[in-house]
Amino acid sequence: MNFDEIIDRKGTHSAKWDMMDKLYNVPADDGIAMWVADMDFRPPACVQGALERMVSHGIYGYYGGDAEYRAAICWWMKERHGWEVDPAAIFTTHGLVNGTALCVDTWTEKGDGVVLFTPVYHAFAKVIKANGRRVVECPMVLESGRYEMDFDAYEDILDGTEKMVILCSPHNPGGRVWSTDELRQVAEFAKKHDLILVSDEIHHDLVMPEAKHTVMANIEGIEDRLVMMTATTKTFNIAGGHSGNVIIPDEKLRADFNAKMMGLGISANSFGIEMAEAAYSPEGAAWVDALVAYIDGNRKVFDAGINAIPGLKSMGLEATYLAWVDFEGTGMSREEFTRRVEEDAKIAANHGPTFGTGGESFLRFNLATPRAYVEQAVERLQRAFADLQ
Repeated sequence: MNFDEIIDRKGTHSAKWDMMDKLYNVPADDGIAMWVADMDFRPPACVQGALERMVSHGIYGYYGGDAEYRAAICWWMKERHGWEVDPAAIFTTHGLVNGTALCVDTWTEKGDGVVLFTPVYHAFAKVIKANGRRVVECPMVLESGRYEMDFDAYEDILDGTEKMVILCSPHNPGGRVWSTDELRQVAEFAKKHDLILVSDEIHHDLVMPEAKHTVMANIEGIEDRLVMMTATTKTFNIAGGHSGNVIIPDEKLRADFNAKMMGLGISANSFGIEMAEAAYSPEGAAWVDALVAYIDGNRKVFDAGINAIPGLKSMGLEATYLAWVDFEGTGMSREEFTRRVEEDAKIAANHGPTFGTGGESFLRFNLATPRAYVEQAVERLQRAFADLQ
């Protein structure tokens, strides 16, 4: 659990480090990659051990007999989230972007609207549009430095052609942990407008000490239209395993989704399943607890340094490892503050507009990296905006 260890990922086909020069003009030799949402930490030893046993055996055939894998998921959700999962409700997809696309393809038709509370994770809009559906943006409002949903305003946005709403819980990029009351409001919104509710909870294990996440499945009265999405990939930094779970309480919805999976010939990746089963264990839980404490320290270092720069504001992070920084107070154009971050500070960060309406003045910074990188990033940003201080 040495999260301070600097592991050189350059030249390893890492999208995060090897693509930042091409995409952001930030050179790999002295740039800092703070964009793609994966971590610069090795996963727990139990995951590494599972892979080493596979490699030692040396035969990589089709995976079968997944009862232990399903049991590990059920154990984790009960122990960590107080959520009783029926093993039969679990479907394994090639990650949750794939899971999102399958949901859109299963329960909507071409031209249907899919509701997003924006700004929100950019891949949602990409797969909605790629499937020929319409993105229906319901912009959130900033109240005391945190996002709130304005359901009264959303009544004037929807026109009745919407079939689905996707919730990001906890929220990416704003780091919000939604309260039980807010989740109930989302559930009522979905019922009122007869929407399938897809709750993407991929960050639900990465919650800061002062916050508590509630799974949408524990909100009563929503079971007949609810689709839950979870994964080990963000929690344990194993996104390359391309494994995620779509968990569906309702039997009719399960049948719909199963038919889609069968029709597309989708089966699980054995490497992803082996890693997930190993991760969802007491050893994995201890590693996550240590990880969250480390990220908590990183966000405190980052926020203190960023909020000391006049005109910059890092949104209070309740969950995830993704800092959402508002540059509006600088009075600069988006092009200018982005240029300073990329050219002067040599940091690759996600551009706010890709997250939809409300993201125009923001950049997203990945804090799941050794603290030395976070401290260096703060110093570089303070120099890049030194004229404001």
